[in-house]
Amino acid sequence: MKTIILAMGLFAFTEVLASEAEDPNQNCGKITIADMNWSSATLLAHIDYFILRHGYNCEAELVPGDTMPTATSMIEKGEPDIAPELWSNSFKAALDKGVAEKRLRIAGNSLSDGGEEGFWVPQYMVDKDPSMATIEGVINNAKQFTHPEDKDRSAFMGCPSGWNCQITASNLFAALKLEGAGFELIDPGSGAGLAATIAKAYTRKQAWFGYYWKPTALLGRYNMVKVDFGSGVDKTHYLSCISTADCKNPKVTMYPPSPVLTVTTQAFATQTPQAFTYLSKRSFTNAEMSEFLAWMEDNQADGDTAMEHVLKEYTELWTPWVPATIANKIKQALVEL
Repeated sequence: MKTIILAMGLFAFTEVLASEAEDPNQNCGKITIADMNWSSATLLAHIDYFILRHGYNCEAELVPGDTMPTATSMIEKGEPDIAPELWSNSFKAALDKGVAEKRLRIAGNSLSDGGEEGFWVPQYMVDKDPSMATIEGVINNAKQFTHPEDKDRSAFMGCPSGWNCQITASNLFAALKLEGAGFELIDPGSGAGLAATIAKAYTRKQAWFGYYWKPTALLGRYNMVKVDFGSGVDKTHYLSCISTADCKNPKVTMYPPSPVLTVTTQAFATQTPQAFTYLSKRSFTNAEMSEFLAWMEDNQADGDTAMEHVLKEYTELWTPWVPATIANKIKQALVEL
């Protein structure tokens, strides 16, 4: 009888442990999630918001974010709790320091195959003149890239102010001596502004030269060619100089593939391990993300609308990220939308 009772007790205890392992702790509390101002990042932020709120009982809140301000705030102030999509090449030293000091934790890859950055020109320019696929060809034809306000200058469309890529694009602009070739680095003001310049040029078959990245709906829609600097990739120099604001002697290098990470504060990872486990599993391929971004653009959908589309229409994609009990809670919440 004692053996039976002991066995029953162990069974009950095991069941409790199993239940607790699947059902997140009830003390998730208030958490903040950075909602970056580009489409893939805002989609991820809204997905995390919905799953953590309805699946893990978190009092989640979305807060505005940008790469450098968000990363700096997480390191120095411990907030926001989650950055769903950080392109880590441009601040690797700070990220590594934050992890080493146990201020930050890397949950996993937002994009499983990483991101691609570069300077681009439209395919139709390369079709007409193959040299346009090289930086020498671009410089030799600088006059084609008409400046919107100064006929004596050529236009290079840079990265919006406040974005991490503003640093790398500016340093590479200097390393390539583009100012001496007649170019001016133009701040488009926003991601939407930058995208609009490509769309406008492509529609009118005009010359365009500037920074952009993948995966994006835009580069899925418009065929662009990444300009070859003829340098190969010097990842060490890129990380130690090109990606830093105080790079004194920038040298030419292509962008290395960029790990795109989900990063949390150490406090969040420690206090909410079940939610952190979800974030470690939540990832998209570039192909999947490009499909969702194209859908967002075609339907003029914001992050919240796109989240609902993805979670409702691609159940098989996200259910492996969470235990079955959590998945059922999320599905029920989706029904009630």
